[in-house]
Amino acid sequence: MTKITADHLGRGAFVYIRQSTGDQLLHNPESRRRQYGLADRARQLGWTTVEVIDDDLGRSGGGVNRPGFERLLAAICEGRVGAVFAIEASRLARNGRDWHTLIEFCGLVGTVIVDEDGIYDARHPNDRLLLGMKGTMSELELSLFRQRSHEALKQKARRGALFLGVAAGYVRAGRDRIEKDPDRRVQDALRLVFAKFAELQSVRQVHLWLRDEGIALPVACHSATEGHSIAWRLPLYNTVHNILTNPVYAGAYAFGRTMSKVSVEDGRKRVKRGLRRPQTEWDVLLKDQHEGYITWSDFERNQRVIASNATGKGSLVRGAVRRGELLLAGLLRCGHCGRKMYVGYGGKAGRYHCQGARVNHGTGRCISFGSLRADHAIGTEVLRVLKPLGIDAAVKALEARTSETSAAQRQLDLALQQARFAAAHARRQYNAVDPANRLVAGELERRWNAALQVVHRLEGEIAALAARKPAPLGEEERRHLMQLGADLELAWSHPAATAATRKRILRAALHEIVVRIEGGFIEMVLHWQGGDHTALKVTMNGAGKHRWTVPEDTLSLIRGLARLMPDQQIARLLNRAGKPTGRGNGWTKARVCSFRSHHGIAVHREGEWAERSEITLEAAAQIMDVSVMTALRMIRLGTIKGRQLCRGAPWVIKAEDMAAYREQNALRHPLTPDPAQQSFQFQ
Repeated sequence: MTKITADHLGRGAFVYIRQSTGDQLLHNPESRRRQYGLADRARQLGWTTVEVIDDDLGRSGGGVNRPGFERLLAAICEGRVGAVFAIEASRLARNGRDWHTLIEFCGLVGTVIVDEDGIYDARHPNDRLLLGMKGTMSELELSLFRQRSHEALKQKARRGALFLGVAAGYVRAGRDRIEKDPDRRVQDALRLVFAKFAELQSVRQVHLWLRDEGIALPVACHSATEGHSIAWRLPLYNTVHNILTNPVYAGAYAFGRTMSKVSVEDGRKRVKRGLRRPQTEWDVLLKDQHEGYITWSDFERNQRVIASNATGKGSLVRGAVRRGELLLAGLLRCGHCGRKMYVGYGGKAGRYHCQGARVNHGTGRCISFGSLRADHAIGTEVLRVLKPLGIDAAVKALEARTSETSAAQRQLDLALQQARFAAAHARRQYNAVDPANRLVAGELERRWNAALQVVHRLEGEIAALAARKPAPLGEEERRHLMQLGADLELAWSHPAATAATRKRILRAALHEIVVRIEGGFIEMVLHWQGGDHTALKVTMNGAGKHRWTVPEDTLSLIRGLARLMPDQQIARLLNRAGKPTGRGNGWTKARVCSFRSHHGIAVHREGEWAERSEITLEAAAQIMDVSVMTALRMIRLGTIKGRQLCRGAPWVIKAEDMAAYREQNALRHPLTPDPAQQSFQFQ
């Protein structure tokens, strides 16, 4: 008894065709021809309406979304399918969910399944059992294939002999070994990336510098026709990041640096590939496998810098050097709660604050303090420690001035050398062809012209770079730079020194700073890169205190002078005494008046001296009938009492002190018995 009935023939026959990968599409055409041949078999069995579904070519049957399979299920549910043709069960599905869903739908609507071995009706128990076993074996077969292939790959990777692709800067040497690319331009370009990162300490800054200088980087290209080749392109951020994070450039072989993550979305399996794994979870890591561009210790240091530059990755990372005048951003950690401290700018000065507890738990802000005193104290301490290295830094600065331009110059020279070779090669090809054969000669002429244009462009870039090249330092400039190296404090405060430069110096010396506020003091513990620790204590500003505050001794002096003289004379006296305003300006009558009003100091009034029974030095000399210098000597000898607030201020003498002096002087015996005897007045 045949399983194909008139009802089946009245409906359509659907031929499902699938190959799992693009590689199979390219290299396995016979399998595809066999599957398309099932349409002829359907017509031989009596179907007149045959529809071929080949939407899933290049798609795996392991559970990923397949639009062709979904279209087949929809047609079965609509009752339009009398038979499903597939070369084998594995073409229809490689997972139990899809396979049993197909069997269930076919059993409900009476659709038969046809493969090369036979015809199956899912409504019959024996056929259903056989179909279930076929699906299970198909799924198991796929699992076995994957397991064997993965284990073979891992076994080869454990020997360091598995190379699925070769990074730019390396070429294959045999089947299981790589070596440096002999192209010197490629080598120098990669070395330049690592050298600039060691200088700038930021992937983003290296990327921007390369783009600004117009330096192209080598990119590995793979094609079926040309195989492994190198293309030169202006770098993207990911290009620079991949070079700095790839352990192959440190001479190491690594396998399993990325992984795949499987999730279920909309009832279908979704696979996310290329997710990075921590170094501790890599499957294979073999050091010193080949010649590297940097050492392994340099690679690890680069990874720590890149990780610490990440922003928004938790409280354990410092973040990259960013714009802003505050020097300790990213280095401070609250000693009370252990959270990372942040910066805030308001007005001309910023503040450091810890508000993690407020954000996370809704509690009050932990600590906060101004940046000026803390930055100054930390900068002074770092300069004290780094002072012996100042001369060495100046010498390296002289070398860096010349190498900055020479690196870009060398890259352009190598590119020009390569372009000239390509132009000469194109010229030889053009000369070797018969000029009459214009079909070939025209194309070769176009290639030659394009190569010459590249040569001309590079020559122009080299000339422009030479024009922008700064003039060499003169003897006076060299001497000044060496002086800055010997005096780091002068170099630190030099107008040409930017906040970003100071931040990089601090980060090179310090790992972290733990801060506490206790009793009006900012207590800081400096954790140096070498592991040592230094404790610092800085006085906090009191309420109403700021960096423009006039010192207490100047305030006391003005308070006292206001009782002795008017504002104009106070301004003159303060300027002669070298006591500036809070902002470092000189005093004027208006500034003295404003300062008095702010601090509630009354203005000087005429007759104030008499109300306090005080007289000046000149008045005292007139009373004693002596010269001013004699009266001054008498004050200094203690004969009479007087006080002076500061040098240049008027002497103040109490009237009662003068009266006591006159009484004491009247009791003395006269020098001659003649009461009419006169005395000389020496001026």
